[in-house]
Amino acid sequence: MARIIDSPLTASDGGCDPRAVHGTWGALDAAARRGLAYTPEIKAKTDALYEQVKHVVPPVEWPAYAPLVAAINDMKRAKNAVILAHNYMTSEIFYCVGDFRGDSLALAYKAAQTDAAIIVQAGVHFMAETSKILAPEKTVLLPDMRAGCSLAASITGADVRLIKQKFPGVPVVTYVNTSAEVKAESDITCTSSNAAAVVEWAAREWNTDRVILIPDEYLAKNVAAQTGIKIIAWHGRCEVHERFTAEEIQNYRADHPGVHVLAHPECPREVIEVADFAGSTAAMIDFVRS
Repeated sequence: MARIIDSPLTASDGGCDPRAVHGTWGALDAAARRGLAYTPEIKAKTDALYEQVKHVVPPVEWPAYAPLVAAINDMKRAKNAVILAHNYMTSEIFYCVGDFRGDSLALAYKAAQTDAAIIVQAGVHFMAETSKILAPEKTVLLPDMRAGCSLAASITGADVRLIKQKFPGVPVVTYVNTSAEVKAESDITCTSSNAAAVVEWAAREWNTDRVILIPDEYLAKNVAAQTGIKIIAWHGRCEVHERFTAEEIQNYRADHPGVHVLAHPECPREVIEVADFAGSTAAMIDFVRS
């Protein structure tokens, strides 16, 4: 996910920019190159916002962020736009320009509910598609079309059609972290928080003991353990969640006695089994708050 001040992935000569991380805003001179200065007026506009991110953005860097933050917020008002900031965004985007914050599905609901004409999705491609599905009359913008998801990219609509040919009559439950074309080939979608309940519903509705749950292999295994229903899975994985291991969790416990370990259902089954709590991003946040 991009930071506001990150530099382009490529240099002007077509080569690799050594400063590059993500995004297209440029490096610490991004505001200056756009004719934006850190003036007393900008400082007054953004001081309250800085209070929310000062624990992660050093004071010396804030003058590089503030003019961009102010310009984005001014443009939102002028264009009747809102920014949906996913939980995975960096702090200056999440707190300083995001109008609505949350997980992908919660943000899509906000897109449908808002009166704004333009939705800017600070997230990945499938999130923007989901917002458009729930708010078809609105203009939905994705700042960087390269913002993808390894899990969503693991399966296509054609793959789903082949699965249905191989298992005719078996209901297809699709995780919301998928493209619009994959959702269109499915019987019903689910979230990480309601996947088990949706799978159980599909088994009853279709009067079957087998359900196809795609594309996350680990979510499928975790739901199978919860429900006892035979799950036909796809070999999709999140490139981040798949890295965690039970051994790693045990090492955390050894280094930090008494630590609470929270895991997302996209993690391998062995991780879920040794975690103190497993749930969606929203559920994990609620757990910490409680």
